[in-house]
Amino acid sequence: MNKGFMFRYAKILGLLMILLFMVGCGTQVPSGHRGVKYMKFGDGTEMGKIYDEGFNWHLPWNRIYIYKTQLEERKENLQILSSDGATIMLEVSIWYRPDVTKLDSLQKTIGPGYFGSVVAPAMRGVARAVVGQYKPEEIYSTKREEIAAGILLGMQDMVKSKYVNVENVIVRNVVLPARITEAINAKLAADQEQQKMEFTLLKETQEAERKRIEAKGIADFQKIVSSGITQTLLKWKGIEATQKLAESPNSKVIIIGAGKDGLPVILGGDN
Repeated sequence: MNKGFMFRYAKILGLLMILLFMVGCGTQVPSGHRGVKYMKFGDGTEMGKIYDEGFNWHLPWNRIYIYKTQLEERKENLQILSSDGATIMLEVSIWYRPDVTKLDSLQKTIGPGYFGSVVAPAMRGVARAVVGQYKPEEIYSTKREEIAAGILLGMQDMVKSKYVNVENVIVRNVVLPARITEAINAKLAADQEQQKMEFTLLKETQEAERKRIEAKGIADFQKIVSSGITQTLLKWKGIEATQKLAESPNSKVIIIGAGKDGLPVILGGDN
């Protein structure tokens, strides 16, 4: 083995060692993540600096802890007591992310497992406190959004000093004891039947009112017409009619003063 070959072999080996050393002196921060440096022989967590996406250099004995800063969703199944002591099963979904500007403080005080240490316990405690104010039928049907809003506000207040942002809470599913579910369904069916009956009665009442108004209008019309027809008017109209018949070319017999109220009586008449 000649010296030239040995030199090339040593050179390649040296380059490989340098590359391995260089790779060991950096950390790749993925998209949607940020990093916090920990200095083993320094002051520990480096405060005041958050490392961006991409490859970040550091000494091989130091480390960069990576935090996901994209919005995350976690689902939790909770067993909670309602206001009357019934056991309720809730499926709750929470959307959260760390405060990007405070990742160094989060790393120093809590660490990457902050969901299990802070978020999940806060959600369980707040959910029990909020849901415990409602009856099973309210949780099951009408108050889900109100309950979710109450849990969200309670969690935001609880974790605001823990460098975590809670952005939304959704109550996805509610499971009640079978006896309570049956009672609620029966009550809902009865309420719907009552609403149907009330609608029918209202419709009939409106129709009766319409007929009453119509009848009153007809009666008022007849009263007005009757008050305007007098005996004098009727006699005058009779005279006008007699005059027109007398002037017509048809043959007829007119008896003056023989009719009721002294009006003429007209007999016969052929064209």
